[in-house]
Amino acid sequence: MAFAAPAFGSTFFSRIARQFSTSSPFLALTTPSTSRTMSTNTQTATVAAGCFWGVEHLFRKHFGNGKGVLEAKVGYSGGHSANPSYRAVCTGETGHAEALQMTFDPSIVSYRALLEFFYRMHDPTTLNRQGGDIGTQYRSVIFTHGEEQDQIAREVTEKVSQEWYKQPVSTAIVGAGQWWDAEDYHQLYLTKNPDGYECPAQYVELFPLRHESTLLIDRPHLLAS
Repeated sequence: MAFAAPAFGSTFFSRIARQFSTSSPFLALTTPSTSRTMSTNTQTATVAAGCFWGVEHLFRKHFGNGKGVLEAKVGYSGGHSANPSYRAVCTGETGHAEALQMTFDPSIVSYRALLEFFYRMHDPTTLNRQGGDIGTQYRSVIFTHGEEQDQIAREVTEKVSQEWYKQPVSTAIVGAGQWWDAEDYHQLYLTKNPDGYECPAQYVELFPLRHESTLLIDRPHLLAS
């Protein structure tokens, strides 16, 4: 099914016009004391759930600073053109999704727990849309790294579709392909610009957790958004 490329509306220009702040502090995911205890057996998780500013912000808030996610960066994945720019991706013509790629320590937080949180922090039932952000670049996707991740992603997706949302979800599950880092000013955007645009559809639902979720079970205070 073909989708028309979205026009550059007020939402796009309000986002792209916000200035990069060089004076804002950089928020590290791990402190020196916690980073020394991290496992050397790290894994990669890549997801797309609408505006990548809010996706990064929520995953950092809940899983950063020694809670499992060691690195996180926003970028573009799932498209067909090389070296995509933000402006090109926003036309919808490159096929890329705004995405988040994380390096995590599975001894602290499981891949399954990250995916459960992914399904709690956006609306996976709306095709190519999160709130007022409309277009294929805002689609819901799990980009899997290997067969094990693919199996877990499909298990979690089936469960949340049946037990949480009570309807099919639009989330695509595809093998991870070429990743492109977004421009520097997009990285840690909401840390540098606390009053910056954040998709209203990016929130944290308190669905009952039925899967093994090391971090969220051991630290229930993190359930609060």
